Amino acid sequence: MNLEKSIKFTEQVTKAHLKEFYDTFPPETSHNLVYVGKENISWTSGFYEGILWLLYELTGDKDFYNSAKHHSKSFRERLDKGIDLEHHDIGFLYTLSCVADYKLTGDEKQKRTALDAADILMKRYHPEAGFIQAWGEMNDPGSYRFIIDCLMNIPLLFWANEVTDEQRYFDVAYRHMKTTVDNIIRDDYSTYHTFFFDYKTHRPLEGKTAQGYSDDSCWSRGQSWAVYGIALAYHYTKEESLIEIFNNVTEYFIKYLPADSIPYWDLCFGDGSGEPRDTSAAAIAACGIFEMNKYVKNEKFMKVAEKIMESLSENYTTEKHPESNGFLTDGMYSRKYGDEPECTSWGDYFYLEALMRMKNPDWKMYW
Repeated sequence: MNLEKSIKFTEQVTKAHLKEFYDTFPPETSHNLVYVGKENISWTSGFYEGILWLLYELTGDKDFYNSAKHHSKSFRERLDKGIDLEHHDIGFLYTLSCVADYKLTGDEKQKRTALDAADILMKRYHPEAGFIQAWGEMNDPGSYRFIIDCLMNIPLLFWANEVTDEQRYFDVAYRHMKTTVDNIIRDDYSTYHTFFFDYKTHRPLEGKTAQGYSDDSCWSRGQSWAVYGIALAYHYTKEESLIEIFNNVTEYFIKYLPADSIPYWDLCFGDGSGEPRDTSAAAIAACGIFEMNKYVKNEKFMKVAEKIMESLSENYTTEKHPESNGFLTDGMYSRKYGDEPECTSWGDYFYLEALMRMKNPDWKMYW
């Protein structure tokens, strides 16, 4: 693949639409490959901020910097007003916005905002069971569960521990990670999307899906969250047992990739199924492989990640759709609920992050 050309494409698309999204954010998904801006009210708003910071790092272009700093203000406002914060995706929101801002610019106000966000995430922790609740009222027995995605939210807490030296952040992140790997990963190293505990006894109950094909199948993006989430957990904890777990969940993901290495939306589907793909799952998994390779070299995994990126860049970008303001086609939000293939804001972010990792293997990540 032509790495520089791929990066340049993301730069050109984003630059062309900076004014369009100056006071708004791309939503979760596009419509006919076009995002229509919305206010900072979604769980996905942080991904656009992450794209702006990545492009500023890659190009030094102050237009990306100025836009990112402008958007940062809305994350403080969202926190102060309590706008749609009753979920675990606080990590997605504030790691790629305020933590990234602080790491790149040293802005103490953004550090404070990110720490305040970490405190909100901490409130979703159930100490009796050892997990951060994904959605719903905290006293609702039907919502007493966590999901695989949260492995990507707890880095906010690991980071908070690093910058404050307050052990409570690390302890909650670590306990949630342990609860996740002990329960949501099946014996064959596939994953459940979501896992329920008993509200009264606080004991594990059962794994189910919310966005996968069935409770017994393996949702592709969920498996990719596991690949990347475990790599990030290893980054912060250096717990040796995570190496084998990472290897096994990654092997499972790779085992069910089709010929062009871009998974269908659930790993139970393969070539000839007629089902849609999920390019976002491919980009997420590539990021996880690139991250883990910094600590444990794995030539096989790296070849797969490179093939994924080659396939994405050559066959799944919006280059042939000049009307689009996204990067990747064939992203899948919730096929189970009738969604069609589109650009996804997180797929675009992780694609660009993976390109950054290929260009700069020692990139100091925002997570």
